[in-house]
Amino acid sequence: MTLTALSTLSSTFSYNPIVDLQRIFQFAFMQHAYEAGTAVAIIAGIVGYFVVLRRSAFAAHALSHIGFAGGAFAVLIGVSPIFGLLLFTSVGGLGMAGLGKRAVNRDREIGIVLAFTLGLGVLFISLYTGYATAAYSILFGEILGISYSAVLLTLVASVIILVLIAAVYRPLLFSSLDEDVAEAKGMPVLLLGVIFMLLVAVAVSFAVQVVGVLLIFSLMVTPAATAQMLAKRPRQVITISVVISLLATWLGLFIAFYEPYPVSFFITSIVFIFYLFVRFIYRRIRPIA
Repeated sequence: MTLTALSTLSSTFSYNPIVDLQRIFQFAFMQHAYEAGTAVAIIAGIVGYFVVLRRSAFAAHALSHIGFAGGAFAVLIGVSPIFGLLLFTSVGGLGMAGLGKRAVNRDREIGIVLAFTLGLGVLFISLYTGYATAAYSILFGEILGISYSAVLLTLVASVIILVLIAAVYRPLLFSSLDEDVAEAKGMPVLLLGVIFMLLVAVAVSFAVQVVGVLLIFSLMVTPAATAQMLAKRPRQVITISVVISLLATWLGLFIAFYEPYPVSFFITSIVFIFYLFVRFIYRRIRPIA
């Protein structure tokens, strides 16, 4: 669904939220966008907490660009970009985890893998002779055009990620807080690192559908970074991170239905405003309350 077509279908706000929402959910493409966006926001909020905690923001950023190469390859051979994203980010994540044992010392390995895969992405895009819309959607997201089958795939993947996180939550949290102590206690730090990178890879692959490769930080890092300033307990931080991701995604989709601008712009702007408010305003007025 292009922005031009969307602006033709939609009208101005009625300032009645119930009426506005009823109008939005008349369209199947908006239903699909909200379904996929909700699943991605929850996963990004949870996985993003561990990304921030383990100081692996660069890894998430790198995986998104590795995903670009995978998405470009998938488009080139005529299959859904999500399959290329999953393949390349998973292999890239395994490579990063295997080359660098400790999360804090992987920048060199991540940079090496990132540089190589970016070159592949440029090659695949240069070989592609179809419409530029496919490549554009990988870079900036195209959730308004997500299909029903892609929604189902996103939901299934989200459930799998949630189950895996629940299974490794305590050891992953422990190793994220202090890898040295975790290793001294006999925890499989390397294995946990591999599992973590695979979780990030899958989360990034599906988050790309919402905000694109270039704006992945908006859902994978900013909500979790904001939540860390509001709470200290891990479960509280994760809950707040998920809430921020959900609010930004839902509100971004709502506004984009009525305004002829990209959904990803609204989502990134909302999470950034949340971050600025918490860092520069809320944290100053909170002690007074």
